[in-house]
Amino acid sequence: MARKKQFEKPLHGDKESVRFATPEPIARYRAQRLKCRTLADISCGIGGQTVFFAQQCESVYAVEIDPKKIEYAKQNCAMYGLDNVKFICGDALDPKVIEQIPEVDVVFSDPFRPAEEKERHVSCLEPGIPNVLLAYGEKTKNFAFEAPPQMPPERITFDCEKEYISLDGQLNRLTLYFGGLKQNDRLAVALPAGEGLVPKYGFLPQIRETEKMKLFAYEPEPSVVAAELLPELVESMMQMAGSIMGAFELFRVDKKRLLLTSDAMIKQAMIKNHYLVLKVCPFEPREINKFLKDRNVGSVVLRAGVKPEEYWEVRNEVEKGLEGKKTVHLFVKDGVAILCEVLFKD
Repeated sequence: MARKKQFEKPLHGDKESVRFATPEPIARYRAQRLKCRTLADISCGIGGQTVFFAQQCESVYAVEIDPKKIEYAKQNCAMYGLDNVKFICGDALDPKVIEQIPEVDVVFSDPFRPAEEKERHVSCLEPGIPNVLLAYGEKTKNFAFEAPPQMPPERITFDCEKEYISLDGQLNRLTLYFGGLKQNDRLAVALPAGEGLVPKYGFLPQIRETEKMKLFAYEPEPSVVAAELLPELVESMMQMAGSIMGAFELFRVDKKRLLLTSDAMIKQAMIKNHYLVLKVCPFEPREINKFLKDRNVGSVVLRAGVKPEEYWEVRNEVEKGLEGKKTVHLFVKDGVAILCEVLFKD
């Protein structure tokens, strides 16, 4: 059974396959971008993405080596009332499989990759990108591949567009576009809003790093950080601020988390969370608890600086006796707590 958050209709499939299926908002977005007359979806799995390709394309060829998964894919397409998909069970690189696919407008591949690796590389994909490009080169010049989003752009040496997608504020997917599908070098997308950010060439502001929080803090969409488009984001924010107050500095919470901080208050679509900085103080849970009791706070989200095994102990101490309605985000860096209230709630 699929999570309601991911799919409007529960997909057919085993637990693991459903878990790793492309979330519906991303599948819909990707199908819109790859909309064409004919598309080949190789390594289609249980068809979570195939369904939405079939809704946008006249015909789809779905290839999967696992007989069980392709049966699930058939069931999922039938559940959506789709009859324009031809299913092919076999190895996507097998000449007998390839000969069953005519010339198409687009080949999409969601290759297998290990569930966990110390460091992600394109070489971990199976079937490999060079092999697919060679095998299907006579079918089309337009290819799209799903790849691990943990890979930074410099680790991807192909001539392709690198599209990083965040969903509900979490980095979720990376799609590589080849041939006529390539529109930019890099792209950051935030779903479900559908906002995007692309590289801007020429002068871009240098982002100064700081150890001091200002009145407001801004948490960028993780797709922006992954696509290495922070300078473009900061330039956009400076233009929106439009005054000498519009200086934005980088505050690194830890190796994984960063904030932009400024005395200017703006609303930007590629910002995951906009914060009002309530207090910067020593990280002393009891004192923080006293501070929050006077400010209608009911819950605290610990964002960094606490060991996993200590998370609930610290959170319980910070939240003890809180009965208000507000939620505060608590960042911790080097023994210093930064208490933030989210602005612009949906």
